[in-house]
Amino acid sequence: MSGFGLAGPPPAPEITGWKHLRTGKVRDLYQNEAGELLIVASDRVSAFDWVLPTAIPDKGAILTQLSLFWFEKLSAVVPNHIITAKVPDQVAGRAVIAKPLTMFAVECVARGYLTGSGWSEYQKNQNVCGNSLPAGLLDGSQLPHPIYTPATKAEVGDHDINITYEESVTIVGEAAIALKELTIELYEIAAAHARDCGIILADTKFEFGLDDTGAIVLGDEALTPDSSRFWPADTWSAGVTQASFDKQYLRDYLISSGWDRESPPPALPDEVVAKTRGRYLDAYSRITGKDFITA
Repeated sequence: MSGFGLAGPPPAPEITGWKHLRTGKVRDLYQNEAGELLIVASDRVSAFDWVLPTAIPDKGAILTQLSLFWFEKLSAVVPNHIITAKVPDQVAGRAVIAKPLTMFAVECVARGYLTGSGWSEYQKNQNVCGNSLPAGLLDGSQLPHPIYTPATKAEVGDHDINITYEESVTIVGEAAIALKELTIELYEIAAAHARDCGIILADTKFEFGLDDTGAIVLGDEALTPDSSRFWPADTWSAGVTQASFDKQYLRDYLISSGWDRESPPPALPDEVVAKTRGRYLDAYSRITGKDFITA
């Protein structure tokens, strides 16, 4: 798992009644005898396919609580995998118990604004994942309408690869149309709520799976600063670097540090840790209308 550096992933804590299954970039996954999953969000942070050596305090809890807010808000559109947020005290506030799903092997991405890998692709051929776009757009431009830009799922340390809708059909079959429609609908609902909170939801990714009845269910996390780009609406302007409530500040620091992205990443200065945490907290409070309270 090269994304963790030479030392590999950290040891997962033992939790009574739960068997550790695997460690991802930021989450540890456990299972009990009933087959239920305990998904624990750590304070680890990743960037450029690397897990950084410095944690962001309370990040796991902030992301878990924000996901729970969105899961509830979107539940009228699609069911989610949450069974309960009542978890062992050892991981209180930063874990959920969820039902296992057979996950679709695509990341379901919606974009309402042109940036990131979408901007890079647009500059080459005025196209993003098979979506033809108007000429003259800038980095940060609002798109005429949200677009669906699926991607393959990568192992830790590898890159997700953007694909077309047609290519997604070869991976997930007839479910592709439902995944596309759900992704756009959820994005539009979330973007409208975010806008009411003074935030632009530039893009986001969802992960879906099938439950034991064959129903499509929303899994993983939803609409957090780790899986979305959040920009302040009052400072947005196309063609300039956007302020953000997500990991972009962290990415920008790493780029400016001179890190080559090939060797293990450097430790983060205290100021960068504090400012990154502050952005996560700001996103949480604006979106939920509540102050974050540690468990």
